[in-house]
Amino acid sequence: MPAKKNFAAFTAGMLCANSLAHLATAATGRKFLTPIAGRDSNRIVNGIWGASNLLGGLTLIGSVARGQGRWDASLVAFDLGAAVFAGWMVASERVLKVNWDEHS
Repeated sequence: MPAKKNFAAFTAGMLCANSLAHLATAATGRKFLTPIAGRDSNRIVNGIWGASNLLGGLTLIGSVARGQGRWDASLVAFDLGAAVFAGWMVASERVLKVNWDEHS
């Protein structure tokens, strides 16, 4: 069961980390790639995608932490998931330049 719990915490960390860029983009009104509308994802689509990721991540981590009085190795798994996602985003944006606007 610990491996399953840590995988859920890792996934929750990835989802929560992913939500940040989309929610920030929604707040600023810019376009940012999502699986829903691709490169044409406006602030509403990013808001929906970001909120969905955040809700999913919080639901997962809530199920992992339910009944526990404190964090255990799941916190490390959550943090690792967020860090892995952040590293992947930095690398993919640097190489692929998916969300770059070359005209600004």
